[in-house]
Amino acid sequence: MTNEDVLNVFREAGALLEGHFILSSGRRSPVFLQKALVFSEPELAAKLCSALAARIRDTFGEIDVVAGPAVGGIIPGYELARQLGCRSIFAERVDGQLHFRRGFSIAEGERILIAEDIVTTGLSFRETVEALEKLPGEVAGGSCVIDRSGGKADVGCKLVSLASVDFPDYAPTDLPPELERIPAVKPGSRGLA
Repeated sequence: MTNEDVLNVFREAGALLEGHFILSSGRRSPVFLQKALVFSEPELAAKLCSALAARIRDTFGEIDVVAGPAVGGIIPGYELARQLGCRSIFAERVDGQLHFRRGFSIAEGERILIAEDIVTTGLSFRETVEALEKLPGEVAGGSCVIDRSGGKADVGCKLVSLASVDFPDYAPTDLPPELERIPAVKPGSRGLA
């Protein structure tokens, strides 16, 4: 799949939004990828994750466990694990830090793939790497459906993406006039109580 093929899947789901958005990082952008709409359609999730799984196999080889951060890594992590024929687990925030709970475990020597839906700054990804460093096993690498940073985000490991885009984003105090005129919306999940 090309970048445009992936973006067309988002368009098909009504998930490529234009306006004035507050990203998880706090930065502002005229484009938001509402991945929840894509991952609410099993056929679309399978289509994207099947193509991503092929890239993962070519890059990292066999994977034993797919691990992602809640919320964004749960559905793509599950679907990637299904495509790769392995287990899927997720980390969740406890007192502000990611932990693997619910009886999830990783055995010594297991090869782990980190899965995320969209990478913007790489923060959740790095936090997942840190949580995995406390467990046995080896992080083989990471994956995401869309790398919104255009390859610039530090995720703490090698990253394979299905698409890489470089949508503009701005500090809230340095907005272009066309964004200043539009009320800002925060459609993401980070920071929800």
